[in-house]
Amino acid sequence: MNQITRKHVEITAHDLPLTCPQQSATAWNSHPKVALRLDEHGVAHCPYCSTEYQFKGDMPKGHH
Repeated sequence: MNQITRKHVEITAHDLPLTCPQQSATAWNSHPKVALRLDEHGVAHCPYCSTEYQFKGDMPKGHH
C-alpha cells in the first residue's frame, strides 16, 4: 500500500522570509520556489508539496 505522509518543519525567525522548497532541498526533486505566509497561528502549508511549516517562539512584529 502506498501511504502519503506530510512533512512537518519547525521554523524560527531565522528562517523568514519563508519559502518552499528550503535551501536544504536537493535540486532534482524540487518544485518551483514559492513564498509562504504564516497564518495567525504561525502555520503555513506549501501548495506544491503540502509541507506544513510551524513557527516556534515569539512571532515577529509585522510592518505596516
